Order: sequence, then C-alpha cells, then structure tokens
Amino acid sequence: MVDLTAFNAQIQSGLKRKAIDGPAKWALTYRVMGPPYPGPWSFKYHPWLREMHESKSQDNIGMKGAQLGFTEHLMNIVFYRMDMLQQDCMYALPAQNPDATDFSTTRFNPAIELSDHLSGIFSTSAVGRKTAGIATLYIRGARSRSGFKSVPVPFLACDEVDEWDDKMIPLVKERMSGQFKDQWEMWRVSTPSIVNHGVHKQFLESSQDHFFFPCPHCGKQTELVFPECFELGTDDYMSKDVHNSYVKCKECQHELNHGSKHKWLAPGRWVTGVEDRTIRGFHVNQLYSSTMDPGRFAESFLRAQVNPEDEQEFYNSKLGVPHIVEGARVTDLEIQNSTRNYTLDALIPKSVITMGIDVGTNLHYEIVRWKFNENTTGYNLHFESTAHVARIGKCKHFEELDELIRRYRPNAVVIDANPERRAATKLANDFHSIVKMCFYGNSSNGRELSESKTEPTVTVDRTSWLDLSLGRWHNNTIELPIDTPEEYKNHIKALVRRYEKDKQGNSVAKFVNVGPDHYAHAHTYAEIAFDLAANAFAGRSIKKKVL
Repeated sequence: MVDLTAFNAQIQSGLKRKAIDGPAKWALTYRVMGPPYPGPWSFKYHPWLREMHESKSQDNIGMKGAQLGFTEHLMNIVFYRMDMLQQDCMYALPAQNPDATDFSTTRFNPAIELSDHLSGIFSTSAVGRKTAGIATLYIRGARSRSGFKSVPVPFLACDEVDEWDDKMIPLVKERMSGQFKDQWEMWRVSTPSIVNHGVHKQFLESSQDHFFFPCPHCGKQTELVFPECFELGTDDYMSKDVHNSYVKCKECQHELNHGSKHKWLAPGRWVTGVEDRTIRGFHVNQLYSSTMDPGRFAESFLRAQVNPEDEQEFYNSKLGVPHIVEGARVTDLEIQNSTRNYTLDALIPKSVITMGIDVGTNLHYEIVRWKFNENTTGYNLHFESTAHVARIGKCKHFEELDELIRRYRPNAVVIDANPERRAATKLANDFHSIVKMCFYGNSSNGRELSESKTEPTVTVDRTSWLDLSLGRWHNNTIELPIDTPEEYKNHIKALVRRYEKDKQGNSVAKFVNVGPDHYAHAHTYAEIAFDLAANAFAGRSIKKKVL
C-alpha cells in the first residue's frame, strides 16, 4: 500500500525545488539561522541582501560596515550552487590557519547543523573541505597562491579582501575566467581600511551601487549617510543623553523610528552610481542595521574624536568607508617643508654615512649623511640627528651597488634580505662588517635590533622602524634635495599607518601600501644602518637598546 502522506510530501518537495531559481529562493526555503534572528532565513532585517542574492553580474564586490549580513549572503550562494547546481565552490579568507579553521568551525558547521536540509546533503564536513553530493566546498587562506592554482572552481567567495595581497585578485580572476569562460562567478566583500587600498580600490572600479528607500515621512527616495542622517543627543559620550541620538531623513530632517526600521527599509532598492561597469559594487553602512543602537553608534563617533584607533574603527566598521587618521602618512606639505637648497649627489663632508637598499625588480637605494644636533648627548642619536639625503637612485645589477659603496664609503649598509637572498649574501660577504641583510619581523621590543651571531643579518620590528623613519617628515628631521624625484616622493607617501584589531581584540598598528613603496623601505633601511653605525660617532659606545 502506497503511503500517500510520504508520496505527497515527495511531490511537494520536488515542486518546491523546481520553484527555486536562485540563491534568494533557496535561502528562504532551506536556510535556518541562529541569534539574533533565529528561525527560517528572512530578508526582513536585511532587505539590501535580497537584490544582492539575485545579482546577474559575474563579478561582484561589497564594501560595507561590520555585521551587515554579507558573510551570510556569501554562504547562501555557496550552499545554493552546491545543492542546486552541484558545483564546486571555494570560500577564501585573508590568511592561512587558524583563520580558515575558525571560520569553518564557527560559521559553516553551525549553518549546516541548524538546517535539516543541509545536514542531509553534506556527507563530509572536514575543516577545509566539505562535500555535498558531487560538489565540494574548499575553505582556503588567500595567502596560499598554490591553493588557488590547484583547486579550479566556478564560484569563489572572497571574504575580507582588504587583508588580501592585491596581486591575488587578478590571479584568481584570470584563472577562473580562463577555465570556466562565462560560467564563473566571483564575490569580494570586506570592511575597508584606508583610501585607495584593498576593497576601496576595487570598489572604485565597480558600479558603486547605494541602497535607497522612500522616506516614510516625505516620500522622497533617499539613503542613510553620516553625518547628514544622524542627530547626536550630546557631545559627551559619558552622558546619558547620548541615548537620545537618532537616525533622521536627510531630505526632511524627520526622525526615522529605529524600532520600525525594517518596515521603512523594506521597499528599498539598489541605485547604480556609475553606469556601464562590468563589476557590480554594493555599499551599505551600519545606519541601516536594525541591531545598531543609535546611542552606541553615537558613543563610537564621540570616542573617535579623541582616540585615533577609535577613529579608524568608526569610519571602517561603522560607516564602511576608508579613512586615514591624521599623521598616518607623509603629506605633500611635509615633503615640501623638508626640501632644502642643494642637489642630489652633492659633496658629502666627513660624517656618519649610511645606505639603505630595497630589493625588487630594481634595486632602490638611498644614501644619507647624518647631521647631529648641537646639544647631542649620544644617548639617543636617532632623535638627536637629522637625515641629510645625499643620493637617491635605482639600478638593475648588484655590481652597481659595489661601485656606490666604494665611492661613498658608508659606515653601514642595510639591504633587504629577500627576494635575492644569494646576491644579497654575496654583497654582505664582499663588504664584511659593513653590509647587513635585513628581515622584517614583529616584536614587542620596539626598535631593538636582533643581530645574528653566525650570519650578516639583522631582524627588526617592521612597524616600529617605519614609524621612526617616516616620522622624520612629521617632526622635520630630514632634508631632501631640491631635485628629489617625484617617484621618491610618491613612494614615501605610499605607506599608511592603519589601526586594526588583533585576535585578542587589542588595537595594533600596521603599515600598508597604497602604491609602490620601494624608496620608503630603502629610507628605512638607511635608518636601521644608522643604528649599526652609531658607534662611529665620536668614538662613543651607544647601547642599541636605548636607540
């Protein structure tokens, strides 16, 4: 006897699957969520995600504030493609383990466990590889170039691309388009950090869509932007009045009720900012979030006025826009103020002379004559001296460096240890005790140098030494010739100090580049070389730990 109930259920299930024509309907049918909105998937509190689910563009990018549902959106597309299209997918994160491991355990595994449907189709659920039928999900760290080359997939979800090496995106895109022609699809999402870097640089190449909605009071199509759409209850984040803050319409200035935000955002639609772009880009900030408390938002803004770390966090995570904190990079004005009336390769009187060399396609170098202040104590020569830049240049061959060293007779030379390790080692051996190879590291000991006892190498904390060397423009202790090349100036401005959170939630600083930066590193290596040459000054013995 036929079980009609089971038979009807099977028919209904089949009809339901036939009606699924994209990730949005798939999510509404099968996805189950945990807190803060437990139960079947809904676009109720994230209406901007619906149209993103239905995007027909092969290449999509999302620049956004934190906690706006973009990661869940990517996961939905991955699940849909594996379940309905039986396609292999890759979810890429900015680093190797443990980031990929943590993400697999804390995001994908709970999503599978919450849904009976997903639990039924996934047969294996290893950390970096999950299987559903004939489809496989690969979870990878974006720093593994080989990981992308060895696993061809038609769909790639790239999360937090602001932390990626910019060279990785074209590599992955070219590989996908070459293998799958018109069948590939790629998503890149991230909170931004600084201008013209990472996700912001990529977003500028897109359609730059923004989410508009009709104001429930004036009826005009508008969007939520800061500060036009936010009313502060107070200018003191410690005051109780901070919780009187609210979101408002920038057209009619009427308060927009936070509790009913999901209702007045429901008819919202994405509006294209730049026409005729092959990449579709989406931008949304935390003013749209139903879980964003206006009082807490106001507190974040007010804290940003007094603390640079909070300032960076507010613009990046709350507003979803790039931001450079004042003093985080060398400016044109600072370079102009450092320029003096002399020319490159001018005669160098007897002094402490150092040389820094950055190794790449070209060998960028800087030669510095160090000028000491009148009241130098010798206790901290870096802060009691001025860097007088004598020569700036680049060459192709290490033999040309030999000639420069013999000509200028520097007291110390520091050269980038990589990528030409063998040639750099030969240079260090040819100029024994003068040339040292440098490795960048991360240390809690600030500007202390770690010298090898067996090799001509030093290891230094990258951030601390970049802070010191680039800081010379901020405190006007560097002199540049009037004919300094524009390329040099651009390289110096290319490094930007960015604040970010470590795994413990602590704020840490890191320099990232927004363009070629070889001369900036050559300058920093010359600064490190000055530390090594310090003993040459007046025969004094200077302890490295106080420099």
